[in-house]
Amino acid sequence: MAKGKFNMGGGMPANMANLMKQAQKMQESLTTAQEDLANKNYKATSGGGAVSVTVSGTGKLVDLVIDESVLDDAEMAADLVIAAVNQAIDEKDKDKESTLGGLAGGMGNFGGLF
Repeated sequence: MAKGKFNMGGGMPANMANLMKQAQKMQESLTTAQEDLANKNYKATSGGGAVSVTVSGTGKLVDLVIDESVLDDAEMAADLVIAAVNQAIDEKDKDKESTLGGLAGGMGNFGGLF
């Protein structure tokens, strides 16, 4: 019979138990990071500050301020709003990618298991 690090009493091999603990810690870190990101706000402006928006970490528009000077031109105002919202969403997405990418990158292929 082959010898190995298996507990024949029905338990997990020691290296598998450690792998499970690491996976659990990573999951907890990932959950915490996701909650932190969801609670952040991302602010962006366009038109030299004529339009200011705030987007939540969940992607919701939570604040919009438009300077009266751009309200005479509805098309320009709409373009400035779109530009500012897209910029805030891009910042949110980059923050999410850099924050979660580092955590998920540690998962790799489960330490060579697969």
